[in-house]
Amino acid sequence: MECLMMEVARGEARRRIRKIVLNIAGILLVVAAIATLVATRLLMLLQVNGSSMAPTLEDREMVVVYQTKNVKVGDIIGFHYGGEVLLKRVIGRGGDYIEIDAKGNVSVNGKVIEEAYLTEKSLGKCQIEFPYQVPEGMYFVLGDNRAVSMDSRIRAIGCVEELQVMGKVIIRVWPRDRMEIMH
Repeated sequence: MECLMMEVARGEARRRIRKIVLNIAGILLVVAAIATLVATRLLMLLQVNGSSMAPTLEDREMVVVYQTKNVKVGDIIGFHYGGEVLLKRVIGRGGDYIEIDAKGNVSVNGKVIEEAYLTEKSLGKCQIEFPYQVPEGMYFVLGDNRAVSMDSRIRAIGCVEELQVMGKVIIRVWPRDRMEIMH
């Protein structure tokens, strides 16, 4: 009788372990599905390539882009251009008049904007004439390192269509010592 009781107890223990393992597997599957959904539909991890956004974003840093079309002036956006994703700061929207003087001071609709994120102002390479009116449904973007940035001042890139926008940079995640929420 004692052997029979021990065998029944072992069988029950195996069933409990099997049930626990299946529950854990189910939970892990749900977590993986949610993580995949978030990673593909809401957030993207991108590596910064180049120095066009320095000093705000440096080469090889990693940022998270929140996929949204709701961007505003001052946001750093990721957008598709020539099979790549470029990161630039939104300076103006459709209908805005942009002016950049020889010293690199930027005016939007006649008002000089404060750009505390810049370490050096520069007109940089510019192929457009000012004042420049941003076409409707588009954004005028500039890199923070104006002397080297290829952005809306260059005809090949020009203004960014709303459809090109992937989203806005919300956090720098690497390197850890520079991790911060981006405004």
